[in-house]
Amino acid sequence: MSSIMTSSTRRTRDHFEPQDSDPSEVRKLRGLMEQIDYTAFISNREVIGSALSVIDPSTFQRLAVTVATARTKWVSEALRLSESGSPVTPDQTARLTAHRSAYEELAEAYEGLRRMVERGYITLR
Repeated sequence: MSSIMTSSTRRTRDHFEPQDSDPSEVRKLRGLMEQIDYTAFISNREVIGSALSVIDPSTFQRLAVTVATARTKWVSEALRLSESGSPVTPDQTARLTAHRSAYEELAEAYEGLRRMVERGYITLR
């Protein structure tokens, strides 16, 4: 089983990989799996497309600026802590962790939105 490394997690591919068996059974199973994948595609396109119907390049720009701002806050906080020369307190660590978490979540949302466009679930206006 292969995996995909994203910016913060490792995801396991779970697509169908037939075992060596009767070729006609493998073809039949592949056909069924393609139908399932197509059903998932149509479902994603309908649900996501209706929920996120107003996506345009400015939407990506706003989200990208939000991600960049969150990254800047995270790194700025780390730099501020390093400049003090004092040991980092648990409260400071928690604040730094919150900044990192916000950045990572926003970055994943950006990538998720990009994948939705790439896969045809939504179209840019």
